[in-house]
This record gives sequence, structure tokens and C-alpha cells, in this order.
Amino acid sequence: MTEPGMHKGDEFTGKVALVTGAARNIGRAIALSLASGGAKVAVNTRSNLEQARGVVDEIKALGSDAEAFAADVAEPAQVQAMVDAVLKRFGRLDILVLNAAIREHVHFDEISFDDWRRILATNLDSAFVFTKACLPALKQSGDGRIVNFAGVTALLGLKDRAHVAASKHGIVGLTKALAQDLAEFGIRVNCISPGQIDTTRAHGRELSNRSNDIPLGRKGTSFEIAGMVRSLCGPAGAYMTGQTLHINGGLSNSGV
Repeated sequence: MTEPGMHKGDEFTGKVALVTGAARNIGRAIALSLASGGAKVAVNTRSNLEQARGVVDEIKALGSDAEAFAADVAEPAQVQAMVDAVLKRFGRLDILVLNAAIREHVHFDEISFDDWRRILATNLDSAFVFTKACLPALKQSGDGRIVNFAGVTALLGLKDRAHVAASKHGIVGLTKALAQDLAEFGIRVNCISPGQIDTTRAHGRELSNRSNDIPLGRKGTSFEIAGMVRSLCGPAGAYMTGQTLHINGGLSNSGV
């Protein structure tokens, strides 16, 4: 069976996508899904260039073009340098997917101000920095798309994740505001809020290991998230902006 979002298409032919945190898991799946639709893809990683280049190889095997770019999304100078390099390499930018994030578990008593700022810099400030850096190119696209990432942490307010929840709530608010500000340029801005997704993490623990907490009885897959991103970035998402899509198997039916 073909993974969700991995059907061959041409809706992104001639377009370029930049996906942050794309060396593995959800970011990798998004990069592959967009490439399956014909997009050229800039694959961002903070430091794992070997894995990112592996994703590039997978994209080229699909018949599209790609290149890996290393940059820490929390460092504005690195972000700007990377965006400049992407534009030099591909000549345009149409799709910006801001997937990179830190999801630590720390009790509020133990969160230092430096920890607080580090999480917000990666999870929230980076969305501001990337959008500012990419905006001229997205305006020129005429059909620019930005996809931000929140998460079930913001939706439920989970224990030991105050800094993560605050940053992800900020992403939801920023998405709504940017949708208003950027509509005049034809740029659609939306947000994906995943629930429990079956991914490999170097650090941290899962929200829960019990699939019976989820009404659908299982965790989601990276490609199920990627398929929704592809839909938002393609013709089907042309009239969608300012929205947060909760992809969580029914874990919570509440909105943010």
C-alpha cells in the first residue's frame, strides 16, 4: 500500500519547498510527499547532514531535485544565510513548512529562564524569523504557502511541558495573524497540530504509550501528517488559511 501523501502527482511542478527539521520522522515524510507532487525541496537539518543527504537521495530517486542545508532554526543569522543559499540554489520559494521543534519534558519548578527562552527561540521565534526571511520570495510566488506546527501539548496543556505548550499556543496565534496580514499577497498560512505520532526521538518520552487513550486505537504515522501538509499546499488548500488542523485520532475534540 502506498503511504498517505506519496502518490505521484504534478501539482507542485516548478515549485520549491523548504522543510525544516526534515532529516527524519515527520519532516522527512513531508519532504518526500511534496517531492512526490513534483516539488524541488530544500531539506533543513540543524546538524544531522548525513541523514538529511539520505532524504535528498530519496527525493532524487522520486525524480525530483533536492539539497540539504544545515542551520539552527533558533539562530537568525543562520536562518537568513540558509534562505539566501536556498534561493541561490533553486531561484524561488513557494512553500515553507516549519516542522523543527524541541519537545522537552521538564517540571515547571525545574525550568530555568534560559531553558524557557531556548524552547521559545526554537519553537516560536523561529517561525517569525523564517517568515521574515522568506517573505520576499513567497510574495513573488503568487501562491505562497506557509505551514506551521503546533501540537497536542498546546491543546491539552500537558504536565511537565509548560514551555512547550506556551510556544505552541504562540504558533497558533501567529498563524491566525499571519493569515490576515499575508492574504493580500496570495499567501495562505495554516497550522498542523499532530497528536501522538509513531516517531523515533533521540530524547524525551512519548505523551502516552497506550493506544487505547486514542479513540481510533493507534498512533498516527508521519506520512498521515505529510499527506495533510501536501493537501494544504496544493490546489485543495487554495481557500484554506488561518486554520489549525488537529490530526490526533480523536484524542481531543476541543479546539484551540
